Amino acid sequence: MPKRIIALAVVVLLAIALLGYWLLGRNQHTGDIVLQGNVDLRQVQLPFNDSERIAEVLVDEGTKVKAGEVLARLDTRRLLPRVAQAEAGVAAQREVLRKLRNGARPEEIAQSRAALAAAQAEAANAASQLKRLRSISEESQGRAISPQDLETSIAAARMSEAQAESSRKALELTLAGPRQEDIDQAKAQLDAAEADLALLKRQLADADLVAPTDGVIRNRLMEPGELATPQRPVFAIAITTPKWVRAYLSEAELSRVALGASARVTMDSAPKSPLEGKVGFISSTAEFTPKTVQTKELRTSLVYEIRVFVDDPEDRLRLGMPATVTITPTAQTASRGESDR
Repeated sequence: MPKRIIALAVVVLLAIALLGYWLLGRNQHTGDIVLQGNVDLRQVQLPFNDSERIAEVLVDEGTKVKAGEVLARLDTRRLLPRVAQAEAGVAAQREVLRKLRNGARPEEIAQSRAALAAAQAEAANAASQLKRLRSISEESQGRAISPQDLETSIAAARMSEAQAESSRKALELTLAGPRQEDIDQAKAQLDAAEADLALLKRQLADADLVAPTDGVIRNRLMEPGELATPQRPVFAIAITTPKWVRAYLSEAELSRVALGASARVTMDSAPKSPLEGKVGFISSTAEFTPKTVQTKELRTSLVYEIRVFVDDPEDRLRLGMPATVTITPTAQTASRGESDR
């Protein structure tokens, strides 16, 4: 009889132990998930686009900047004369093109007509002089006019006629205006000059180093007088929006967390003032636990990186700050985790 009582007691104790283990495991799979992580954010290395001496550096470390705010300037004393020269070249080429498109002025046409009339009159006079000499030569049977004088008169008549024809062609060209090919060439030269000017103006604008986004100056890396190049950043800017806490989930917890799950982020300096956030990223591949996050015993465990994006309007979170993340699983993920178990 005592053996039966002892056996019954053992069975009861085992049942109680199994029930407690089941309840404990169920609570572990249905309660909030608490993780330890660090604040992270994006950073921008900001160099100049051109190589020149730095004239001014306008902000220091820790300064909050807005997108478009000028942070530093290059020396532009050698660039400004080149811009002025290019502007003058564009203006001159623009006038050349305008002249070709407008064609000849009325005064130029009148001048060409007058030149043609003068050449025609000269040709008529030379022809008349040649005719008179020939008549005299025929009447005197060549005794009054020498053959040399007659040949000179013939040559003068031909030259006058050629000059008249040249003046006639010049008038036709003046009336026809410039060829389309000449206009196209002038237009192409103007486009090239304007492109050169646009490039110089872009370089002049790039002499002002502006913030590409809102953020905080994390590092001031160069000073006035130093030679800036596209390979040497002048500032490192921390982008304050968005911010997230990087943490790591074990495989057992992975099934209980979904994208968009609500989370709370607390800091050691303000444990009673949590910040609201949501799970915005879950890695699709496992990795070994970073040594800076977990204890030595858990460094070889496979985990999954997650990022909890946080609303921080008061800018309380700082880069690298440790934080505690409390994730509330959704009903769907909680029930799925229980069924998987």
